[in-house]
Amino acid sequence: MKIILLSDDSIRLEPATGQLTIEAESANQEYSPYQMFASGLAVCTFGVLQSWGSNVGLSADDLVITVSWSFEEHPHRVSAMALSYDWPSLPADRAKVAQRVAELCPLHQTLKHSPEMTIQRAAMAAAAA
Repeated sequence: MKIILLSDDSIRLEPATGQLTIEAESANQEYSPYQMFASGLAVCTFGVLQSWGSNVGLSADDLVITVSWSFEEHPHRVSAMALSYDWPSLPADRAKVAQRVAELCPLHQTLKHSPEMTIQRAAMAAAAA
């Protein structure tokens, strides 16, 4: 797989052989935490679609996923995410099922059902255990 950093608020995942690579439009562009977050969602969605496709005899060699997001302030955070996928070889009669499969991605489900979140110093966590 290949992650392409399109901008400060979007990435694209493309299938590729070999190890996961991350490419940027310029050498000055850094891989931000927001791009990492979106990459996780893209990889998860790709994985569930690829697995389903394999089980029903469809190749995901042309499956491309794009994730974009927007921010909100007070506090600064990601306020919305949009994932789109382009799968030219997906038969039209499989499109609705593929949509449902994409929504099964555990990270997608996590974003839909916010997890409980705690942050504490490691020494405090060890003492509480």
